[in-house]
This record gives sequence, C-alpha cells and structure tokens, in this order.
Amino acid sequence: MIKAIDVHTHPSDACTHRRQGEWLEHAERYFKQPQTEITLDQQADLYREREMLAVVLALDEETVTGRPPDSNDELAAAVARNSDVLVGFGSVDPAKGALAVREVHRCVEDLGLRGMKFMPLTQAFFLDDPSVRPVFEACADLSVPVMIHTGTTGIGAGAPGGMGIRLKYGRPIPHLDDLAAEIPQLTIIGAHPGWPWCEEMIAVMWHKANVFMDLSGWAPKYLPESIIQNANTLLKDRVLFGSDFPVFHPDRWMSEFAEADFRDEVRDGILRENAARLLGINLDACVPGSPIPYT
Repeated sequence: MIKAIDVHTHPSDACTHRRQGEWLEHAERYFKQPQTEITLDQQADLYREREMLAVVLALDEETVTGRPPDSNDELAAAVARNSDVLVGFGSVDPAKGALAVREVHRCVEDLGLRGMKFMPLTQAFFLDDPSVRPVFEACADLSVPVMIHTGTTGIGAGAPGGMGIRLKYGRPIPHLDDLAAEIPQLTIIGAHPGWPWCEEMIAVMWHKANVFMDLSGWAPKYLPESIIQNANTLLKDRVLFGSDFPVFHPDRWMSEFAEADFRDEVRDGILRENAARLLGINLDACVPGSPIPYT
C-alpha cells in the first residue's frame, strides 16, 4: 500500500548543486544542515523503500538569475525509469513568453509530465501580471496543476539584501488570489503555508475551491496553529503532505507529523488521499514495482 505522497521534492544531484552555487551555501546555513547530494534514481529508491510516491519539481529561473534551468527532459527520463514511484512536474520561465507556452505543451504532451512548478520570488514576477497569463492558460487548457511558491524563502535568507530576492512576489493576496479568480479551471497548489501571510493563504483557500496548499518547508511541530486548525476542519480536503526534500527528510517530516495536533480522521487525506485525487492517481490499483496508475 502507498503510505504517503510527498508532493514537494527537488532534484539534489551534483549538477543541481553546482548550478545553485552560493544560493545552496546560504540555504545550508539557514536550515542548519547540509543539503543531501543524491541522484534522482537514488531519490526514487529512498521513497520506494518507504512505500511513498514523490513529486519531483524542475525549476527554470534563467532570465533573472542567469543559471541554466533544470532539464525537463532529464527529469522526464528519470520519472520514466522510476515510473512506480516518481511523478514529474516540469518548469518554465514565464519571462520567456511564447517559448514558455510552447515548453508547457511539450512538457505535458511529449514528455508526460503531470504538472508545472513556478517560483515567483526567484523568477521575479507577479502571478497576476497579464504578460504571464498565457503560460497559466496553457496549463489550464492541458488540465495540469501548477505548484507556486508562496511566502518567504530560505534562498538568500541571511545574506546582505537577501541576494536580491524580493519577498513581495510570494504574497498570496492579491497575486495568487487574482490568478485563481481569473482562471478558475486552473488547479493551484500553494507551496508552503505562505508565511508570514498564512492567514491570507487560508482566506484564498476558503474562497477559491481551485486552490490547495502543501505543508512543505516546515517541520510539522512548528506549523502555525491556524494552519493545523483549518487542515483539521474546513480545508481538510485541500491540504497536502510535502517535505521540501532535501531540505527536510521524509522520515523527519513523518515522525513530527505523527506527534502534531492533526485529527486522526484527516491524516490519511493529508498524507495521500488529497494528493491522489488532485493528481489523478488510483491508490487502490497501485502495485509495487508497477507504473503509477493514473485515472
């Protein structure tokens, strides 16, 4: 049986670490731990051993940072090699305009990726900017969810000027709220609880049924009380387990989740059922070693 679906993990191989450069160094200082260097095949084994599925997220922030993007092709190839455990989300840089729209279509139609990841803070754009709307419309037309970073970030944290990253791009209201309103057929996963705007993120979820939240990037014992309260009640069907691996190891996250104040009746939904419904995964048909069955 699949015990959990981790909807928020990152590649952490040697190539990714070289590309991140000094950003990685600051992240390690911020989180007070080294970031594990691991291949995607090894990452798949880690989750396979724990009877979990893992969503792996690519990232393209080339226009602003000059860093080469994660390869959607390499991610798709790793997912194909590990189709029993990995789910791939591609990424495009919205600043690339029509090229980004075409890449969304290629990711989904040719590479078989199941969603798209966006990082407004490092990509330096507002979600409600009309210039990027065609990218999100393409995702909606293809019926794939988008994962969007909300709130602050450990990237650049503690560096002078935060390494140039502006937190305003991560605020849920008005930007994520506007996007959810303007493209209601678009399924949006707000990555992380949106701190310091947790209440704004909750308000958007209350109001917009097409918005979900993952709990990644937080040790469960430190989650804000309002997040746990709403995960236990009104938003229990739209809160998802995410670790932010390699920032948090799934073993630590699961151990602390077991001790946190979540009601027993919502735990399975958070750990796997909500994500399975969102991603179209048939949990009852999952067989160890066989490709993930999608509905």
